[in-house]
Amino acid sequence: MLSESRLRRILDTFPELRLGVIGDFFLDAYFDCDPRLNEKSLETGRTCYQVVRTRRQAGAAGTVAANLAALGIGQVDAVGFCGDDGEGYELRRAMTGLGLSLEGFFCRPDQHTPTYGKPCYVDATRRSIPVTQELERLDIKNRRTAPRDLQELLIAHIRRQLPGWHGAIILDQVTEPDCGVVTSRVRRFLVDQARRLPGKVLLADSRQRIGLFRHLIVKPNQFEAAQALGETLRRPSLRASTEHARALSRRTRQPVFLTLGERGILVARGEQVERFAAFRVAGPIDPVGAGDSTGAALVASLSAGADLKEAALIANLVGSITIQQLGTTGTATPAQIRRRYRQVQHGT
Repeated sequence: MLSESRLRRILDTFPELRLGVIGDFFLDAYFDCDPRLNEKSLETGRTCYQVVRTRRQAGAAGTVAANLAALGIGQVDAVGFCGDDGEGYELRRAMTGLGLSLEGFFCRPDQHTPTYGKPCYVDATRRSIPVTQELERLDIKNRRTAPRDLQELLIAHIRRQLPGWHGAIILDQVTEPDCGVVTSRVRRFLVDQARRLPGKVLLADSRQRIGLFRHLIVKPNQFEAAQALGETLRRPSLRASTEHARALSRRTRQPVFLTLGERGILVARGEQVERFAAFRVAGPIDPVGAGDSTGAALVASLSAGADLKEAALIANLVGSITIQQLGTTGTATPAQIRRRYRQVQHGT
């Protein structure tokens, strides 16, 4: 369904695109620890982990933006906020390093910078110092409603920029209601804009509220889709997920990309649902960030003129690349996508 020449045409369009990323940008703060150096605290008797390397990356919506940058998108506009703190400085530095436009990214002294602190064990005896185990995470989040004036700043910026974007992805990462970028007020504005601009590629990804993004393309996983429809299935079956994708598409009146992990993606448009199997890869895998890379590939491909099936296939190619990058949130370049396509075609 996707020839190599067609794939190349879609990928070659990426540098011409301007895309928005609206949502919760987190700082991913990695603390790589050598277990051979562990010490016991004299005061508490607990383990003191000895850090031998630190890494700072833009996470959550930043992972989506990093994937868009790796795909070669011409301009990526970041829309969100951080705190006026050390974590915010590191986050903005990481985002600048990705080449993101920060005109719509607001630094606020009344907010925390959302942060995932990620201690990891590493093998310091090897040159690459690979991650061998992730330890308990430390989270920093805002737990009070985002100020009204900040919400208005975000809405005003989106209103100005949306006509110039070829597409946008909305990442609603924060589970606490109205404490992140995509508050109820911001979401209502986005839904209204999607209704007014039916040809604009607007894709939403939300951990807790995917069912509220009507008139937008949505990308839930199996559990998010079930929750949106009032079901609490521990492990939704393929048949159940198929019905969920169909029901969400009826509700949103837009296509639905329901991700199935190692089983691929369901694409629903109204009553029609089709599954696109994931591409198998050898060796150890790390699924962290795979959903973000899939979302980035979908919005980029659709904005470049791909149809739903082509976008799903490209997203599966990207996912097969990013899950092989261990201990970090992976990305995929057009060259890697073309190489993986040829490997899939030749069964290697």
